[in-house]
Amino acid sequence: MKLEVIHYPHPTLRHVSKPLKKVDRELRELIAEMFELMYKHEGVGLAANQVDLPYRLFIANPTGDPKETNSEHVFINPVLRGGKGQEEGEEGCLSIPDVKGNVVRKERITVEAYNLAGEQFNGELDGLFARIAQHEVDHLDGVLFIDRLSPAQKVDISGEIEEFEIDFQSKRDHGEMPSDEHIAARLAELERLRA
Repeated sequence: MKLEVIHYPHPTLRHVSKPLKKVDRELRELIAEMFELMYKHEGVGLAANQVDLPYRLFIANPTGDPKETNSEHVFINPVLRGGKGQEEGEEGCLSIPDVKGNVVRKERITVEAYNLAGEQFNGELDGLFARIAQHEVDHLDGVLFIDRLSPAQKVDISGEIEEFEIDFQSKRDHGEMPSDEHIAARLAELERLRA
């Protein structure tokens, strides 16, 4: 299966991801492909539902540099806890390219997750890394950064958002995009295979 970054308002972006039960070769290959896509699109994080997969995982490299492999992180079944401070910062999203907005996030968080070896780990994240983790876990819960913008910011980007909606509907009208029912059935099947 060739992965691609899907764009708003694709229904998978609103899908609440289910926890994964196992880490196997196929999942490792999917994650490697996700890293390639993330770098290709100059991102610092990517959630599974952004590549049309219903799995509760995301990847991150706060440097955004493919040569900095020691900064690559995989978070399987992540859970965010606690949080200190608040910080407003500009965010964008590979699934809503060229749209930016200021989002208030916790400055420091604790994350618990599993790595590619299936080992549980936890740690504190702050600054950009904490923002990335919060943004990506939102994705896994079907939440987009545009949902967290102020009413004024939403008005500012409404024209760009409408263009994404028109483009999506055009693809539907031309048979280039499956129905919501077809997408939901595919996601359910993928979940079943990994249960």
